[in-house]
Amino acid sequence: MTAPTTATDVRRRVTVHGTVQGVGFRPYVHRLAAGLGLTGFVGNTADGVVIEVEGTASGVERFCGLLVGEPPPLATVTAVAVEDLPATGADPGFTIRATEHAAAGRTLLPADTATCADCLRELTDPADRRHRHPFINCTHCGPRFTIANAMPYDRAATTMSGFPLCAHCAREYDAPADRRFHAQPVACPDCGPRLRLVPAADSGVRPARDGDALSRARELLAAGRIVAVKGVGGYHLACDAGNARAVETLRTRKARGDKPFAVMCADLAEAERIAVVGAAERAALTGPRRPIVLLRPRDGAQPAPGVCPGSPHLGVMLPYTPLHTLLFGLPGDPPGPQVLVMTSGNRSGEPIVTDDDEALTRLFGLADAWLAHDRPIASPCDDSLLRVRADGTEQVLRRSRGYVPTPLRLPVPVRPALAVGGDLKNALCVGEGELAWFGPHIGDMGDLATLEAAVRVERHLHRLTGVRPELVAADRHPGYHASAWARRRAARLPLDRPVFVQHHHAHVAAAMAEAGLDGTTPVIGVAFDGTGYGDDGTVWGGEVLVADYTGYRRLAHLAPAPLPGGDAGVANPCRTALARLWAAGLPWDPDLPSVAACTPDELALLARQLPSQVGCVATSSMGRLFDAVSSLAGVCHRAGYEAQAAVELEAQACLAWDADTAAHPFGDRFDPAPALRAVIADLRSGTPVPVIAARFHRGVARTVLGLCRGVRRDTGLVTVALTGGVFANALLEQAAADLLRDDGFTVLRHREVPPNDGGLALGQLMVAARGRRPDDGRRTAVSDETE
Repeated sequence: MTAPTTATDVRRRVTVHGTVQGVGFRPYVHRLAAGLGLTGFVGNTADGVVIEVEGTASGVERFCGLLVGEPPPLATVTAVAVEDLPATGADPGFTIRATEHAAAGRTLLPADTATCADCLRELTDPADRRHRHPFINCTHCGPRFTIANAMPYDRAATTMSGFPLCAHCAREYDAPADRRFHAQPVACPDCGPRLRLVPAADSGVRPARDGDALSRARELLAAGRIVAVKGVGGYHLACDAGNARAVETLRTRKARGDKPFAVMCADLAEAERIAVVGAAERAALTGPRRPIVLLRPRDGAQPAPGVCPGSPHLGVMLPYTPLHTLLFGLPGDPPGPQVLVMTSGNRSGEPIVTDDDEALTRLFGLADAWLAHDRPIASPCDDSLLRVRADGTEQVLRRSRGYVPTPLRLPVPVRPALAVGGDLKNALCVGEGELAWFGPHIGDMGDLATLEAAVRVERHLHRLTGVRPELVAADRHPGYHASAWARRRAARLPLDRPVFVQHHHAHVAAAMAEAGLDGTTPVIGVAFDGTGYGDDGTVWGGEVLVADYTGYRRLAHLAPAPLPGGDAGVANPCRTALARLWAAGLPWDPDLPSVAACTPDELALLARQLPSQVGCVATSSMGRLFDAVSSLAGVCHRAGYEAQAAVELEAQACLAWDADTAAHPFGDRFDPAPALRAVIADLRSGTPVPVIAARFHRGVARTVLGLCRGVRRDTGLVTVALTGGVFANALLEQAAADLLRDDGFTVLRHREVPPNDGGLALGQLMVAARGRRPDDGRRTAVSDETE
């Protein structure tokens, strides 16, 4: 719109959309307008931020030009609407108005953000009144999502509403030049949340409050004890990562098996001491999101061996709250651990604990003491997890704190919908129009507590996004708890049944949506994972599909083999290996590691079970093939956590990746029998296990290239989506992507949307909200098999 050219005063209304609440946007606008001598007001609305500004034509024009040029660090402006109004001359100055509470509209809330440099300086300054304040924050940092109960984002709509501002904080809150001007979580030691230490009844530890609580918690950690620490999104269980006995005690109490623990380092220098940190990893570790970053441990410098046994990576994060910073100690404090295990505060299979009373019961027997505080958590939000690829790009493996609720922009608009994901690594997703919002990581939907957590997450997403679903999308698996919940949820809608989406179709659709594809041209979807319910009632997981949002065709798949005993088979890779050998017509020779690992009773049972197929289901799962090869090569025979055998096989392959370039071959029709024979030949010739593992990985990557070449020849398609949990394997994903690109393919790789089931809901949303019944005979979104 052309601005008036006269010198008389003009007035404009400017409506700003995006992430503009909870980020200091209104104070920024106030300073900008006041600096230009303009009058008017700024206020939050359900749509974003509304501004009316009045003054000289040149001043108003300059204001509008600067408004989105240098916004606050956490702000993201997605749209600006400008409207000319009659000048009134009624405003005495420029003010921040009370929030307009409207029933409709949508603005975007920022994610929780790590403590900024300014707050850290105040935290460590003995002369500052917030010295050692565990809840220091400002408009540039601190909790947002985890304290917000509703939108628009104002203190009264957060869990800080129960903490009235003291006079000093109120002056800061009302002072336009202050960094805490209208910072909703602002507080100080006089008016903010309080710490307390609650010891276990038989621990011999005394209760404490405030600074004494923190000091006593540090003493307990230094003494090898386990402390449950309340963070912004839930509790962690913490112990000294360098104390082997403490680590083993925590592992035993939590019944964690050999699953790796994440660690928190006091600072970047400590992280670089124990792990290899490149420039991209450094940026991820120190950025405002502060995820757990998978790093390569340094030989001889890593924490206690029990932290990450058998894994090629060490999960490392840096402090992201002032409480974490204080837990490691400030200058002058007694020395204490500088690397802490920081694992989710829950029992195996349960959601992360957020409620203080619940923490005392659900974490009873796990912790020796609880370091708690009285600021409620509005929504659980576990730590995010990512790895950095060789090219410096990031692959998020768990999208949660720091990412949620930042929306994803969709390539095509969708109907208002809720997608419930799967039963493993569950995360919900809601969408409407061109935006989709993931909820935080929930976990495995195996018990009532997790289902209840999913219900709470959906309600919280509704309050923050305003999405009112018209349909519900779910996985086709008839036994999934998430799908059963989706049926109950859909019964309250006009469309009284969910849209059931095939598992691997959803994976491919998620990769397409993240890449910004509108679906007008199908892609070649290579979907490799552990388990997905197939159209034929078998377990799929080694799939090559041609797919768009409306349907898919299954053009190739890994040759199937029996999976004996279902979940029991998954937990025993040696049994999976024997099933694969049986399907390939290979004998169970006693010298094979997987045969030697099975008990005589297991061998006898499998010898009867496999020919009769009693208690077996056929599977084309690539994840199960990795398990089988891991056992066959003697790496892992019994799995204590999901994908352990595959993770440990990848760790072995890393050791020889640059030393050997051979590849185990696959046969026609994606038959792994030749690769299995090659593994056995290598074993008998004395080939080192790392070389065997590397050759198998390369064989899978080269087979992916061959399969995609065949599809390209038949269809002319050149875009390939690599998706599914198996592509969390860094070696395999990089090798396959390199081969495909060198051969002229365009390769879609996940970045902010996890390749595993944590990203499944986005694909379900796209298929359900965009899907229709095509007339070409392809499989579609809706399946009656689950009814």
